[in-house]
Amino acid sequence: MSIALKTPEEIQEMRTACRLAAEVLDYITPFVQPGISTAEIDRLCNDYMAKVQHTTSATLNYAPPGYAPYPASICTSINHQICHGIPNSKPLKKGDILNIDVTIVTPQGFYGDTSRMFILDDASILAKRLCKVTYECMWLGIAAVRPGAHLGDIGHIIQRHAESNGFSVVREFCGHGIGRRFHEDPQVLHYGQRGSGSELRPGMIFTIEPMINAGKAAISELPDGWTVVTKDRSLSAQWEHTMLVTEDGVEVLSLSASCPPPPKLIGDPLASATNAAIAALPPAPLS
Repeated sequence: MSIALKTPEEIQEMRTACRLAAEVLDYITPFVQPGISTAEIDRLCNDYMAKVQHTTSATLNYAPPGYAPYPASICTSINHQICHGIPNSKPLKKGDILNIDVTIVTPQGFYGDTSRMFILDDASILAKRLCKVTYECMWLGIAAVRPGAHLGDIGHIIQRHAESNGFSVVREFCGHGIGRRFHEDPQVLHYGQRGSGSELRPGMIFTIEPMINAGKAAISELPDGWTVVTKDRSLSAQWEHTMLVTEDGVEVLSLSASCPPPPKLIGDPLASATNAAIAALPPAPLS
């Protein structure tokens, strides 16, 4: 495994790329209501990237070995869909939970990656609790990031929190390094043992994006070749941020004006620093 440490110039480019990815989610948030289709959400996001930001989608026509090209500009995963859901014309309905995953590419060739959960009207208590715990899992993983820590520390705290709440962690998909390429080393597992894996060093940039299931961890892939679902049809949730390992801790790069604040359980000083960073950002884009 070869983990690239980013230069100061690359770090600044990644700040811009990740902020732009988050701003796509800010822009689309008011539109995510019962009755809209994920295909329309995809169209709106693509138009915003192309016409307002002058960025491009990293997912559109993305085709790793063994896969057909992905046909959309964002991923939209609903209810029991874990990840890589393909937008379609079916309207969202009350009670749905939806993950929107955005990865943009700047004109300078840097990738920004982030995702959020959206809870539509009248969602069940279980759905709301799953989204909440998954958000806490992501932030607990972020709070474990600092120089000298290990990748296993991130996975350990995520797994412990998810399982202590009666949920399970998807094993087949993980966070990843990112920069001038969509996916770089290291792989960031969302389960594992404390003290295992590579040591974290200043200049590393990677995502933490736990996929947490309300039922068992087993997965299935739909015939479209992309959409991954829970095998037992239980609900699934995912949140994602991209972060930088700094000299004394962590900087979350994919913050924006409409990002929800960190949960109280992660405590200071990370929560205070992150909330201050969110407050200092420009207003969210208008719909």
